[in-house]
Amino acid sequence: MRNFSILLIGSSIITGCSDQAAGTAGIIKVDGSSTVFPISEAVAEEFQAKNDARVTIGVSGTGGGMKKFCAGEIDITGASRTIKDTEAQLCADGGIEYIELPVAFDGITVVINNDNDWVDYLSVDELKTIWQPASQGSVTHWNQVRSSFPNTEIKLFGPGADSGTFDYFTKKIVGKEHSSRGDYTGSEDDNILVQGVKGNKGSLGYFGYAYYENNKSILKPVPVGDNAETAVLPTTATIADLSYSPLSRPIFIYVSTKAAERPEVSDFIEFYLNEGGPLAEEVGYVSLPDDEKAAATKRFADRTTGTK
Repeated sequence: MRNFSILLIGSSIITGCSDQAAGTAGIIKVDGSSTVFPISEAVAEEFQAKNDARVTIGVSGTGGGMKKFCAGEIDITGASRTIKDTEAQLCADGGIEYIELPVAFDGITVVINNDNDWVDYLSVDELKTIWQPASQGSVTHWNQVRSSFPNTEIKLFGPGADSGTFDYFTKKIVGKEHSSRGDYTGSEDDNILVQGVKGNKGSLGYFGYAYYENNKSILKPVPVGDNAETAVLPTTATIADLSYSPLSRPIFIYVSTKAAERPEVSDFIEFYLNEGGPLAEEVGYVSLPDDEKAAATKRFADRTTGTK
């Protein structure tokens, strides 16, 4: 499996850009989801090795990336959910037309510390008990989630409020987008969440499947379901067939039609759609089925704007 890393510089994360790679072509500016980042990083690395282009990749989260995208500051943004109505309006106000392109499937993975020997599975209701706003300051120990669990303090780690993973998780688990307790360690850098869960026996966190796959020696994934017999672990197979429910989801890139008029951007997107599947699997995600890949390729070729 391809390893990936992200270098934090201030509030942005940059990869795959060297002066030597820049050449004469324009800079392709990418930002957005930390979940999509590993795929974009791998695609950018391969693309730059074969083309006279420079790709910069920031990680502002899905929401933060959308703000930059709709302001015309970047060419492409990664998203771990579909664009919101408010963001679509923001793009319309900024004169930004966009093409929505699915690039892979992900399963939001709930993880615990390696020394946690009591969690055999968690139900959606138990995850809701842990993460709902009403639990802030009141559900602080594991035995409050299930009476058979020990009286051990829960330490929580999760994406920040600009994250599409945060949006998706809160909607599917708590029942309302952005509905979450606030007393947890949040970050747009999933590596910070990995290290947080690693560092405390009572910890629990969630993030994209690739970040678990690249840290499986130091974290445990939690099966999700109603009981220990039927609970499902996230794997490439259960994510692909959607049996890892309700946390399997498609992930996307959005490209502006104006940027797509530039040959280097058009070439990059075509390369992304052609080569992104195997690279997505290398970094720990699930590639699109052939029919969905063909549909995305046609969507870009036809410059079909808006959402699918």
